[in-house]
Amino acid sequence: MLLPGVVFLFLFSYVPMFGIIISFQKYYPTKGFFDSEWVGLENFQYIFDLPDFSRVLWNTVFIATMKIILHLIVPIVTALLLNEIRSALFKRSVQTLIYLPYFLSWVILAGILMDILSLKGIVNQMIKALGMQSVFFLGDNNWFPWTLIISDTWKQFGFDTIIYLAALTGINPTLYEAAVIDGANRWKQTLHITLPGMAPIIVLMMTLSLGNVLNAGFDQVFNLYSAPVLESGDILDTMIYRIGLQDYQFSVSAALGLFKSLVSFVLVSVSYGLAYRFANYRIF
Repeated sequence: MLLPGVVFLFLFSYVPMFGIIISFQKYYPTKGFFDSEWVGLENFQYIFDLPDFSRVLWNTVFIATMKIILHLIVPIVTALLLNEIRSALFKRSVQTLIYLPYFLSWVILAGILMDILSLKGIVNQMIKALGMQSVFFLGDNNWFPWTLIISDTWKQFGFDTIIYLAALTGINPTLYEAAVIDGANRWKQTLHITLPGMAPIIVLMMTLSLGNVLNAGFDQVFNLYSAPVLESGDILDTMIYRIGLQDYQFSVSAALGLFKSLVSFVLVSVSYGLAYRFANYRIF
């Protein structure tokens, strides 16, 4: 039963790793892997000397870090609020509504966001109705990163909420009964029973998310960014796409991708180590 999955993984994940060697070559498709000139670390030096590299790296780290923080806070708060709802029908309805965006691709959501966040969209119409100036969410470098962060959180938090709701079901209900007898109100029950009961899964999710510090979301950014917001919205993945597929600098693009993968590998390794130490989570 495992054989098809193992073969698929080997063919499409491990065999293509051979192409990493073009990061150290001046690669020409007509010459292939073996006849292209070997240049060592020259492509990496070229990347680090690019005037936009530091800005792109900062954009990537900032956007990804803020996404990680909000992906942690918003689902926890939502799960705690849903846990207080006594109507099962209302609770399931809210769960369905907040979970729905998770199933939509960024191609679809980008079109929706472009409509509602445009200067003539419903959001700006409401802003103008309140007597304020319109905001160009997708064309202003001050607003664009936060538009990415908030919209990605809106798409993702429904799925993460289910994880924390599942954690809540593992808390012994007799602890709440004992707290009520001791005179604890709902806030104190949440503070002293619910949050400590959720602590292992919170620590686990937080540590595992460290590996995504350089993953700011190519699908989202690629479908939403434009020339006016390259300064604040350009990330490593879009830079790799632009250098490799638009400028045909395959070796430089591969070197940048390898740099990103190596940093991510280190962060993932560290995050799994922290997960094992603080949440007793291990994959082997």
